[in-house]
Amino acid sequence: MELTAFIETIGYLGLFAIIFAESGLLIGFFLPGDSLLFTAGFLASQNILSLPILIVTCFVAAVLGDSVGYTFGHKIGRRLFKKEDSLFFHKKNLLKAEAFYEKHGAKTIVIARFMPVIRTFAPIVAGIGSMKYSTFIRFNIIGGILWAIGLNLLGYFLGNLIPDVNKYLLPIVVVIIIASVAPAIIHIIKDKEQRQDIKFALVKLIKKITV
Repeated sequence: MELTAFIETIGYLGLFAIIFAESGLLIGFFLPGDSLLFTAGFLASQNILSLPILIVTCFVAAVLGDSVGYTFGHKIGRRLFKKEDSLFFHKKNLLKAEAFYEKHGAKTIVIARFMPVIRTFAPIVAGIGSMKYSTFIRFNIIGGILWAIGLNLLGYFLGNLIPDVNKYLLPIVVVIIIASVAPAIIHIIKDKEQRQDIKFALVKLIKKITV
């Protein structure tokens, strides 16, 4: 099913659920938030969706999702890292994330919005760490505006400005996906330790599958 048809099928409720899950639930790290937001904005430019309703839906979902992730991390998140290392959780990654927050501060919440997978875990790590909720919610709202509303409006305005934009929708979405995952890929390439962790995890997973 094409992304446009998928969004038309799931409607506002489906969009809310996906953005909410990707913003703060561990199960949402694989969801396509960037392309979903942009394409939804494009559909609004074609009068298939209402732009005001879309903006409110995606913004609220993004902010609430991050808030739930923060609360989860604050209440029970650290227990996850007391368990044995697994494919997705490593104690040293928690320490790295905490060090990153100490270095970059609350702006991490905004930056993480534009990085798939990382945006799912960022609010959880913020809750585990020492970030005050009053600080977190301010940057959460800023990130929600720039990411959720920003990508909605980008899709909307391009849909209105470019003639026959539907012909170029797929390439544009592909570019957005590449641009969103590029920072994480570059970071992994530069970080030798993370490359080794990924290699070890993949080898371990392959062994489990082949046994």
